[in-house]
Amino acid sequence: MKCIKKCRESKRACKQKDCRMWVDYPADLNCTYEAVNKNNSLSLREVAKRLGISFVRVKQLEDKALDKLLRALRKETSLSEDYLREMLLCE
Repeated sequence: MKCIKKCRESKRACKQKDCRMWVDYPADLNCTYEAVNKNNSLSLREVAKRLGISFVRVKQLEDKALDKLLRALRKETSLSEDYLREMLLCE
């Protein structure tokens, strides 16, 4: 993510495709970090459009990530699954 500073200074999209934060979206300097800072949250449909994948696939990825996070939190805490799920999904 060190590259974001250089990209912001030069006002040019990042070319470092091996970066974990890289996404092919030049309006946000090809950086998911910049997209979040610039746009705050994005809808699943906006994410799908930016990534060139279906809304359904984005939803599947979101569900998988939330389940993984929930499992990790349950393992590390004594909090109930219902409580953790409510905290993760709260906006």
